[in-house]
Amino acid sequence: MTIPSPRIPHLFPGKVLARLLASTYAAAMRVGEDEAHERLMEAFAAPKLVEDMQRTIGAALDARRGPRTSADKLLDRISQRLAQRGGHIRAAPQTPALAAVLVLLNLELGLAPEPMRAMLATPRGATALEEGLAGLGSHLVKELLK
Repeated sequence: MTIPSPRIPHLFPGKVLARLLASTYAAAMRVGEDEAHERLMEAFAAPKLVEDMQRTIGAALDARRGPRTSADKLLDRISQRLAQRGGHIRAAPQTPALAAVLVLLNLELGLAPEPMRAMLATPRGATALEEGLAGLGSHLVKELLK
């Protein structure tokens, strides 16, 4: 799947994603938001992870777009919300699919055992990971369009 707008990578670089997801990571991992932000900054140094999040944000925007609304109009609203809120949004609900994303993040950080990578490579693990990424993308878009 391609990103529907070339603006998405500019609006959602790794440092912005880290800020947006800090509350979710902090709640799930039971760490402070500052520590969560630091960990996510390190995890989002991996370009593939950033690209995956941008792709799922693009898919969530496509799903929210109506017949008379362009992706650019939605991105304009999101850009305004990012400037107003400074990137603070509510934590995403804890789900098994989100747990798969957290495993991937912790693998990038070296905090999860390496055999967990093999679990994410199985069909069931890959499905859970994709559902988790899609859920996070939808959550971000929903919160930023409020």
